[in-house]
Amino acid sequence: MIWLSESFARRLDRPWHSFEDARAVEGKVFRNPAGANRRTLRFELQGRGYFLKLHWGVGWREIFKNLLSLRLPVVGAANEWKAIRRLEALGVETMRLEALGREGWNPARQKSFVVTRELENTISLEDYCASWKHSPADPRRKRLLLERVAYMTRQLHEHGLTHRDLYICHFLLQQPWDGREESLHLYLIDLHRVQQHRKLPQRWRVKDVGSLYFSAMDIGLGRKDLLRFLRVYHNRPLRQVLKEQGDFLRAVEGRARALLEKGIPEDD
Repeated sequence: MIWLSESFARRLDRPWHSFEDARAVEGKVFRNPAGANRRTLRFELQGRGYFLKLHWGVGWREIFKNLLSLRLPVVGAANEWKAIRRLEALGVETMRLEALGREGWNPARQKSFVVTRELENTISLEDYCASWKHSPADPRRKRLLLERVAYMTRQLHEHGLTHRDLYICHFLLQQPWDGREESLHLYLIDLHRVQQHRKLPQRWRVKDVGSLYFSAMDIGLGRKDLLRFLRVYHNRPLRQVLKEQGDFLRAVEGRARALLEKGIPEDD
């Protein structure tokens, strides 16, 4: 199965008919984990940038290792392109899907790829907010960003999705931004580990929000900022949140503190 967007197909010198056509692309390698059987690279077509993620068989050993650790294994690129489509349907800004492909049904040997258009003129929230600790942010900009991140996270969780790598470095802010809500574009990326549940277990909410809190601990947020996030994320009056969500808040704090002590796990 191969799918190419019309705009992407027009830019190709020749059509892609197989996984090997995608694998033959040359570009700058961004990720090539040892022994992981996957690679991410950036390439250009007629002056436009794209990212290609290739997967070629994780093997049964990796699958069983994940299952024994009570984690669902990521066996190919399909997880990412399904997540992109789901986020698009929910109105959560993310990457633009340009091509996808999959060959074989054996999960241990399946070959697959996904191509997304490069998000140009963007900056991660980690970099954008880095100066806030020493140089206070514009209050309106900070409020709008906090509320947008909280809303995006709520959209995921209310619809049974968990990101599993929810750190502020995975939110990309379109530049330039004039500080108005109507011109704010914030994209959620790195979706290859997203999971869909009929009803999202509380522990996955805790992991996502706790990871997000951990990644924002050092950007100078105050108590009012955290309370604003909670109000928007829970979509309830703050007094009600504090009264009813005590266990959740303590668990999120514990998750963030654990990450602070140990660092971000390689495969959390």
